[in-house]
Amino acid sequence: MTTTLTGVDVVTAASPKRRRRAPGWLAVVPLLAFTAIAFGIPALAMLDGAFTVKDPATGATSYTAENLTTSLQGAYLTALLGSVKLSAVSAVIAAALGLPLAQAVVTSRSRALREAVLTASGVLANFGGVPLAFAFVATLGNAGVLTRHLGLTDKGWDLYSFWGLVLVYLYFLIPLMVLTITPALEGLRSQWREAAQNNGATAVQYWRHVALPVLLPSLLGGLVLLFGSAFAAYATAAAMVGSSVPLVTLQIADAISGNVLVGQENVALALSLDMVLVAGLVMAVYLPLQRRSARWLA
Repeated sequence: MTTTLTGVDVVTAASPKRRRRAPGWLAVVPLLAFTAIAFGIPALAMLDGAFTVKDPATGATSYTAENLTTSLQGAYLTALLGSVKLSAVSAVIAAALGLPLAQAVVTSRSRALREAVLTASGVLANFGGVPLAFAFVATLGNAGVLTRHLGLTDKGWDLYSFWGLVLVYLYFLIPLMVLTITPALEGLRSQWREAAQNNGATAVQYWRHVALPVLLPSLLGGLVLLFGSAFAAYATAAAMVGSSVPLVTLQIADAISGNVLVGQENVALALSLDMVLVAGLVMAVYLPLQRRSARWLA
């Protein structure tokens, strides 16, 4: 198209049509499809089985809450409470030990030490299952190396007990706490410490009135994350203690395999639903704490 402006011909091209951009949600369609297949279908199957009861005489099935009622009684309830207790104790101890370790890493002037500790934490936080159980059995079991050399059996030590399992869980929970709380510790501003010192505050007062209140959401969030990790652990406990320590994950495995009673597969699904509900409560606590912590440390 040609136009004339003060005696000069100017050629202007017609503006091209704007290309329509694809909606942003299309990018997450593959992820949503994968989530629906990998998590949605098993979740629906679990819900269906948890509320289904089969009549052994006629083979007819009906929907009822009998399986859920059974999962909250007797040995099943003991196992659920045992898992909650084990997870809570392990998480609290791991948080108490992981916080000062992470603080030492953050304040260290040695970059090599910092990178080594964080790298080791990343590896150890994902080390579990049968290899971890075997390592502790070979070291601190009844015939373990340290058990024999230190005479721990005569002192009442028993790896295949509640506290022995707590010790094993700390092996991967403490590194997980270090990885979780380190970003929050790095977010503490040096100006806050300097302002506290200028006002005559001691190191203890600074941590009590400034640092810990700011870190509290991150600490609680890390504690919840540690609880969930310990609550869902199965292979380590199964390989090390078997049924000597009542845990809900071990009860689920026994119910599915029929080690105790035959035909308890739907009870196992009800126990799995109980675990999902506990995990849902954990996440309901964790997410608001994480958002609040990010707002403070941003």
